[in-house]
Amino acid sequence: MVRVGLAVLGLCTLSACGTPYEADPVSVYQWERRQEEIVRQNADKQRLCQTLDKDSARYKRECAGVRS
Repeated sequence: MVRVGLAVLGLCTLSACGTPYEADPVSVYQWERRQEEIVRQNADKQRLCQTLDKDSARYKRECAGVRS
């Protein structure tokens, strides 16, 4: 039982190492690019949600909280 617990703990720890590290922007230019990217991603998601059928499972999964 203890071995299983340690294995699960080890896997959780290693999975956290697999997530990509994204450093905070340093310059004004980097902050502007970051904000522009966020705005672009939100616009893309809004466009996608406008084209999906509102009764579909994909719409419910991907468009939760998106304003149309």
